[in-house]
Amino acid sequence: MLEDATHRDRLDLELLRRYHEDHDLQARDEMVRRGLPLVRALARRYSGRGESLEDLIQVGSVGLVKAIDRFDTTAGTRFATFAAPNITGEIKRYFRDHCWAVHVPRSVQELDARITRAKGELSATTGREPTVEELAEHLEEPVERVADAVVGSRGYRTLSLDHPTGDAREALDLFGAPDRRFAQVDQRQLIQQACEVLDERQKEVVLLRFYDGRLQREIAERIGVSQMQVSRIISDALERMREHLGDDRDSALAADELVAA
Repeated sequence: MLEDATHRDRLDLELLRRYHEDHDLQARDEMVRRGLPLVRALARRYSGRGESLEDLIQVGSVGLVKAIDRFDTTAGTRFATFAAPNITGEIKRYFRDHCWAVHVPRSVQELDARITRAKGELSATTGREPTVEELAEHLEEPVERVADAVVGSRGYRTLSLDHPTGDAREALDLFGAPDRRFAQVDQRQLIQQACEVLDERQKEVVLLRFYDGRLQREIAERIGVSQMQVSRIISDALERMREHLGDDRDSALAADELVAA
């Protein structure tokens, strides 16, 4: 059974005080171990962009250690809320400094991140990959700018399609769609933590969608509302969960990625 969120916060604070006040390095090591599920969940949001997940977890772990060292035990802040922006910030800096094969303007990189989130939101509603026109309408951006950002996103490290990958295969043989359900494994702990701010109806819908993998249509039939109402309930619930876990929209439980799960 997953650790109760309130108990987890108290234990985090106790370990952090032992480290900062008593210089207990074992307490610091324990905080690193406890923070790794959060690192993995946030790192998964950036996988599939030319860097291995293990490398991203290592980079995110640097942000976790920095968060542990910088945390103010007297500020009254939950450690997970403080750590998440530090972790995602470290990963973003890594991509910005090391992972673009060709120069792409910062504005295009930022729009690409918004497109990634929008794809997940629209796919959850329609059950298919959205078109460029649908993305542009959703983001209130010109179609040409969205199309340019999609092309620009290919500026991450490139690999020749005839590059050997072992077993007599080439890179082209490995093309396929990522299975976003893998991200749910680490995200479930964060979902449970964030669900404490939801009312019973919102919690039921979130658990049905992200724990049981039910379609919005199935949820609507189960609780006796329209599919559009289910979509609104999910949107409202995710917004409350983001606010509960912090102001950083990219890191708060990787909530945008949950929509795509």
